[in-house]
Amino acid sequence: MSDQKTVPNSIKFVIGGTSGMAATCFVQPLDLIKNRMQLSGTKTSTLSVISSIIKNEGFLGMYSGLSAGLMRQATYTTTRLGIYTWLFELASKDGQPNFLTKAALGMAAGSVGAFVGTPAEVALIRMTADGRLPLADRRNYKNVFDALFRITREEGILTLWRGAIPTMGRAMVVNAVQLASYSQAKQALLDTGYFEENIVLHFASSMISGLATTAASMPVDIAKTRIQNMKTIDGKPEFKGTIDVLTKVVRNEGIFALWKGFFPYYARIGPHTVLTFIFLEQMTSAYKKHLA
Repeated sequence: MSDQKTVPNSIKFVIGGTSGMAATCFVQPLDLIKNRMQLSGTKTSTLSVISSIIKNEGFLGMYSGLSAGLMRQATYTTTRLGIYTWLFELASKDGQPNFLTKAALGMAAGSVGAFVGTPAEVALIRMTADGRLPLADRRNYKNVFDALFRITREEGILTLWRGAIPTMGRAMVVNAVQLASYSQAKQALLDTGYFEENIVLHFASSMISGLATTAASMPVDIAKTRIQNMKTIDGKPEFKGTIDVLTKVVRNEGIFALWKGFFPYYARIGPHTVLTFIFLEQMTSAYKKHLA
């Protein structure tokens, strides 16, 4: 009977945000590695970045910026889920929306969620980047709240939304590609006859979806990362915008630098989706059983 019980929308948002935060606790080191690689400006590898972090910052250095990662999930994921559920209910009044409508709803929800989550994203990029800088140049934020407060005080409140456009662009790409590729991969795997509706299917579909999503969104992601981490030199910002970043990266580091940090980004996006899904299902089931 517990499966028939409904979960209020407000609780769905809380569970969605909480499940994203729980998943982040597992994948935060991959976010850190990806950001360090994107900011390096030179050819580097995943293993060299990991060894450098552990050698210079200790094992716990792999979790630098965790508070900002959790705040990002609390703001971005909760808002995205809330907006998507609201839009989906509106679109469902005249029947089940088609695939393109769902993709459009996902893009809209993703862009709004990304805008709300940008301050936490800026803090996350800076906190994960800090350990690679010389001691004199480090920002040394104590936690995400200290980061948000100091950025506002030292650089102005609008700095919290630096890189908002590429962040929103990436969210739209991620949501559209992820939605399309996940459902396609899931159906294709089911059609082989080797899979059935269970966690193995969800994991495999997520990893295939993650590959497509990573390839499509990384150039926008690297632009976002560099814009959010940039400093102002002699009153002038390092970059004018997304196109300026991409042009300089291709000119100075080569076209493949746009996919720098590909493997940690890919390794993060698949398992994060699966873990979020697992936590989501478990918390929803627990709510229906004990609280509904």
